[in-house]
Amino acid sequence: MAGGTPGEARAVHEGILRRQSARESSARTYARALPIVPVRARGLTIEGADGRRYLDCLSGAGTLALGHNHPVVLEAIRKVLDSGAPLSVLDLATPVKDAFITELFRTLPPGLTDRARVQFCGPAGTDAVEAALKLVRAATGRSGILAFTGAYHGMTAGALAASGGAREIQVARLPYPQDYRCPFGIGGRPGAELAARWTESLLDDPKSGVPLPAGMILEPVQGEGGVIAAPDDWLRRVRRLTTDRAIPLIADEIQTGVGRTGAFWAVDHSGTTPDVMVLSKAIGGSLPLAVIVYRDDLDVWQPGAHAGTFRGNQLAMAAGTATLAYVRENSLAERAAALGARMLTQLTELTHQFPCVGDVRGRGLMIGVELVAPDADHTPSHAEPLPGHPDTAPTGLQPARTPPPAAPELAAAVQRECLQRGLIVELGGRHASVIRLLPPLTISDEQATAVLDRLADAVAAAAARHHESHDPHQQRHPGSAQRAG
Repeated sequence: MAGGTPGEARAVHEGILRRQSARESSARTYARALPIVPVRARGLTIEGADGRRYLDCLSGAGTLALGHNHPVVLEAIRKVLDSGAPLSVLDLATPVKDAFITELFRTLPPGLTDRARVQFCGPAGTDAVEAALKLVRAATGRSGILAFTGAYHGMTAGALAASGGAREIQVARLPYPQDYRCPFGIGGRPGAELAARWTESLLDDPKSGVPLPAGMILEPVQGEGGVIAAPDDWLRRVRRLTTDRAIPLIADEIQTGVGRTGAFWAVDHSGTTPDVMVLSKAIGGSLPLAVIVYRDDLDVWQPGAHAGTFRGNQLAMAAGTATLAYVRENSLAERAAALGARMLTQLTELTHQFPCVGDVRGRGLMIGVELVAPDADHTPSHAEPLPGHPDTAPTGLQPARTPPPAAPELAAAVQRECLQRGLIVELGGRHASVIRLLPPLTISDEQATAVLDRLADAVAAAAARHHESHDPHQQRHPGSAQRAG
């Protein structure tokens, strides 16, 4: 399909994009920032209809743990197709499903495996979030939900209500700890401690306006929120306070699971065992699949209490079994931890080279680079010490750190420069100012170097152009505006 002359390939490419723009919903997202037409893919590499090749660090928003068309995944799918097995079976038992559940249970956090129940949901992660919220409400008889600022849990009504972009207040919101833009202005352990204290106070204050909830849902690493990893100590503290108050803890591992963060599940870093785990994306081996796994004492479902026509996707279960086993047997989580640490170290150099790179952060192969406007006018604020503590508060409160404003336009420019250099990246964060890297866990050292080189080059180009456009002393040549248009 990408054959023919370069001109013919380009015409095919442009024709498909033109028809997409005319026919598809205005709700489309990735297609706007990434005007490519993939026709072939393998591992980290995508080939477009125009013949260009790209390094894909979006990976289906984290779905492709093994990259595109990994041989073990293709073989698993072919085996089911060739066997004559039914492809969709609702919730009937099959050998394919049994193998998937067995492999999934091998990977679960200690303390959950022996007591786990699994519910197959509709094919998207948001369906599993809805199921988790329904489950804890049914099990506790309560209705309220606790969630966190910056969260993203999906696009259906209940999942949106628990996400950071909710338009109406249906869920009590708690501060999620972070260093660079700490809600308390201090970051680090003191900031995380204040976040935990706030949560505890809200739950124990009879006049807080927040009655005992049905459950708490959190992401161990916020992805769409800007690649913000929960501190391990904070997560353990949250686990204790929810356990002490009989509040089921739901861990949304839709994007963080299957080795992405350098552990098989992101909660493994803290040794935390949630009551409910929400799983999708990589567990289907590139095909649609979503489940919740939860403690058996929460299993109060009535028959048909939660269902979905496509919860019996046999191809996805076979692909998922192959993916889970390959990641486990080849220690890809450990590989992600080591390679991700090296990539973060190299990316941190960008903060010294470019004032517009405000922060580099991540865990494993879930990495974010925040772009800022260092020359923007902003007035730093300062945290006042508590009475009786002239220098610092008991938590170690220091003058508030006020980072420069986010720079979403610059981040979008970097994304465009990356695409021109054959690198696909995504944007995230509160203001879409974070360049996100989600490469497959199978990325080689050489490919990682190529990704970092292309990204650094893109940042340099976008930063230089941004500086020129904002420099009042920059010499403009007559007619430049007309030429640019």
